[in-house]
Amino acid sequence: MEQELKKRSRGRPRSIQSETPGNTVLALERGLMLLRALAKEGSATLTDLSLRIGMPPSSAHRILATLQKHKFIDFDEATQEWAVGIEVFSIGSSYLSRTNLVEAAQKVMRPLMEETGETANLAIPDNGDVVFICQVETANPIRAFFRPGTRSHMHASGTGKALLSDLSKRDLENILQIKGLPEFTPKTLTSPNALFSDLEKIRKRGWSFDDEERYSGMRCVAAAIYNSFGQAIAGVSVSGPSVRFQDTTVSELGAKVRQAAEEITIMIGGRIPEPSPN
Repeated sequence: MEQELKKRSRGRPRSIQSETPGNTVLALERGLMLLRALAKEGSATLTDLSLRIGMPPSSAHRILATLQKHKFIDFDEATQEWAVGIEVFSIGSSYLSRTNLVEAAQKVMRPLMEETGETANLAIPDNGDVVFICQVETANPIRAFFRPGTRSHMHASGTGKALLSDLSKRDLENILQIKGLPEFTPKTLTSPNALFSDLEKIRKRGWSFDDEERYSGMRCVAAAIYNSFGQAIAGVSVSGPSVRFQDTTVSELGAKVRQAAEEITIMIGGRIPEPSPN
């Protein structure tokens, strides 16, 4: 029996199971191996892929079929070859966009901070929250500060509301059902109608206003940044003490932040959507 097992394994790579750490998912490991092999080869038959990575054809086919179902893999009936699908490109493009986003945003955020005298922030949406990923601080001793990775509820954030204003009603309602509308200050928008009304104003003017809705004594003005499909993927904002965000200057700040968001959008190859009709 032992000799039979040795004979079967002769000429093949070590078992994938032996190379897979105990805390990883074997099927996922195999799927990633197949993707890497296809990325390197361009296209390949099932037999070639199985031999290249030492996987039984039946196992490889099941994984390839699953990846094909989700558009990570394409199959050419004429040549019987598999190739990387469009979804892999979409995910890779998302990474590149985010990398380019930070680099482009920093070039715009510093002049924005210098022009407004307030801290400039860059944030992105994530699972119904807004996450701050970059900041250019003002030299003012009293200023807003958000450590990279800081999360906030979208309904109580200038950037969060700018991003919410781009969503369909269905997507917006899904987020609200999951995250709710908790109150942080007496000015937090805690009713759907109040939030919907504010989002409509944001759509029309192109910038949002956090009027002490997350922290008492702090205000924020923000605008959305768009990708090549005209979808809001991030937001830029300026924030600081309310005493420096006077009612008479908020609109002026809003115009500057919106211009900054448009500059970043153009720099990353994004498309600015048409403004909502009045």
